[in-house]
Formats: sequence, structure tokens, C-alpha cells
Amino acid sequence: MGSKNIKSGHVIQNAFRYVVILCVLMTLFNSPPSNGQQEISDYEKRLEEIAAQIDNLKMQIKRGERKKTSVLNQLDKIGFNKRLIKKEISLYDIQMKKANAELSSLDRKIPELRTALDKEKESIGKILTILYKYGRINFIDFIIEADDIGSLLQGNKQLVLLAQHQDQIVADYLQTLNELRAAEKKLGDKKQEVSKLILNAERKKQELEAEEKKNSALITQIEQNKTTHLKTMEELQDRAEQLQNLMKKILSSQLPSSITLIPLYEKKGALPWPVTGRVVSRYGLQRHPRFSTITMNNGVEIAPDKNMVVKCIHPGTVAYTDHFQGYGNLIIIDHGMSYYSLYGHCSDFLVKKGDPVQADQSIAIVGDYSSLKGTTLYFEIRYKTKPLNPLQWLKRR
Repeated sequence: MGSKNIKSGHVIQNAFRYVVILCVLMTLFNSPPSNGQQEISDYEKRLEEIAAQIDNLKMQIKRGERKKTSVLNQLDKIGFNKRLIKKEISLYDIQMKKANAELSSLDRKIPELRTALDKEKESIGKILTILYKYGRINFIDFIIEADDIGSLLQGNKQLVLLAQHQDQIVADYLQTLNELRAAEKKLGDKKQEVSKLILNAERKKQELEAEEKKNSALITQIEQNKTTHLKTMEELQDRAEQLQNLMKKILSSQLPSSITLIPLYEKKGALPWPVTGRVVSRYGLQRHPRFSTITMNNGVEIAPDKNMVVKCIHPGTVAYTDHFQGYGNLIIIDHGMSYYSLYGHCSDFLVKKGDPVQADQSIAIVGDYSSLKGTTLYFEIRYKTKPLNPLQWLKRR
């Protein structure tokens, strides 16, 4: 009989311990979202955005494959591939950050649970002693034999509740145990996931390096091979005419823009630079040093010093944001009164069509798409469809 009572005491002791574990876990899982949970949610939103951008780039690459072969198409294909790879690297980076945040969350749960259990040990000591003492004694007989039933119920509420709900407690414990085991498995899976993401990111970086070499080789060919150079200049002239047509379309469909206190023409010679850097291609007629060919530049190209963020030069409204062959990712801003500024070769847009923008607002990131000069910003200022010399409008340095 004594051994049975001791065995029963252990069963009840464990059951009570399960109650404590369950309560602690319910506190953990039902609490308001922590900073870590919010962080994971932010990562998920960013992952959705990048995934949509990747799908769009894949569609652009597919459309480009259907076009006839040309130098600009080759540049575009390389540019799209580079952008796609960079987006995929960004995707892996966000996935790694999200996985690491989940790892941190899982790592925190285990010590928090142990700490909570340690705190409960002292408070349940007396109850466990009572459970060991009475073992499997029938609760009805125990209550009948008691001299003061009121004080018995008042002093042993936990004991009575445990007797009434013991089956449910054991079931809850098993559920909790499964959850803990699942969490431990998830912890291991997440570590493996992070390792795979690191390998994938490294592989993508190697692919990017290969595309960079293709881009450099093509630009070298354009610079050194006269036939390729002349073909490229011809294609660029055609694209300049297409840009002229686009400006006519934008001008004809111009919507009433917000009124600015100072018109752009009053800021001539005092406009801020869209990016700080060195002018590598100037406005006007340009003679090629090797082939003596002459081309007309409608804008300037600026190689940035350090900061790659493109700033708006004057308040206005974004009239265009899209890829335009020969100019890469192109932004056109309507400054009112038929004045426009154009920003090409961008790697990423920070604004979208229809957005109001202010002077010195970040609108894009400098890139090298469709650029023959490497990482540069192509910049124009136009009145109606007429290109103006940007260097006469920007502040002197």
C-alpha cells in the first residue's frame, strides 16, 4: 500500500508540474506581439515587395528576349540580369534576417520557461508535500474524516482542483510537450535554413560578378570596335528621338500641378545638384577621342563621390518612372510651367508616378543600367521638349 501511495504521489506531483508549465507557456504565447514578432512581420512585408519586384524583372527579361538583337538590347539584358540577381541577393538577406529573428525568439523561450519554472518551485513546495503525503487516498473519505471541512477546503484549494481536472491537465501537458518538441525541431530547421541561405547568397554573388564582367566586356567593345561603336551611337540617337516623343506625350497630357512659391526658372544657376560627384559626360556636341565621331548629349552624366542617393532639384510631381532603353531606369519630374528634370541610369526608384516631391527629397539610387560610363546619374533639364544645359542651372562648385 505504501509503495502504491508513493507511486501515486509521483503521478500527482508531475501532473501539478504540468499545470505550471502550461500556464507559463500560455502566458508566453498569448502575450501581445513583442518587438521580435513585429520585426518578423516587417521582414515578411519586405519579402513580399522584393518577390513582386523579382517577378516584374523576370517579365522584362522575357520581353527583352523577344526583341531583335542590338547593342542596347544586350546592355538591357545584362542590366536586367544584374538587377534580378541583386534583388535575389536582397531576398536572401531579408530571409536570413527573418530566420535569425525567429531563431532569437526560439532561443529566448527556453530560458524564459526555465526561469519561470524556477520561480514556481518555492511556491509549490508545500503543495507537493501534501500530494506526496496523501497519495491515492480517496478525496471523499478524506473530507469526511476531517474535523473542519471549511478549513480543509480553504487550505487545500489546489488539491481539490487537481483532483477534479487531473485528466485534462495530463492532456494539456502532452500537447505542450509536443509544442516544445516542435519548437526544438524548428530551431534546428531554422539553423539549416540560414546555412542554405548563406550558400545561395554566395552563389548569387558569383553570378553577379559574371554579369559585371559581361557588361565590362561589352562596353570595352563599344569603345574600341568602330563598327560596334557606330551601331551603338545610331541606336542611342533613335532612343533620344523616342524620349523626345515621350516628352511630347507628357507635355500634351500635363495635369494641373501644385503651385510652387518659386518657379524653377527663377532658380537658374542656384539649383542643388541631384548627386554630388564628378561630371564625366557634358552637355552638347561631343567628339569621340578614338573614332572622331560627333554625338549630341542632351544632358550630363555624374559619377557620384560616395552618396548614391539621387535628390530632387526642385518641388514638383513625378510624371514618369520606368525603364527606358538607352537611359535605364528613368524618372521624369514635372516642376510646373512646362519645366522638367530627368534622372537616368537609376538602380532603384524611391518614388512612383504621381507622387509630389520636394527639393532635396530622395527619389532614386544611382545605378549603371544602360550606362557606357559605369555607375553614373544621367541628368537633364528641359523646357517643354527642349533640352537645356544642366550646368547652367545647377549651383557652381
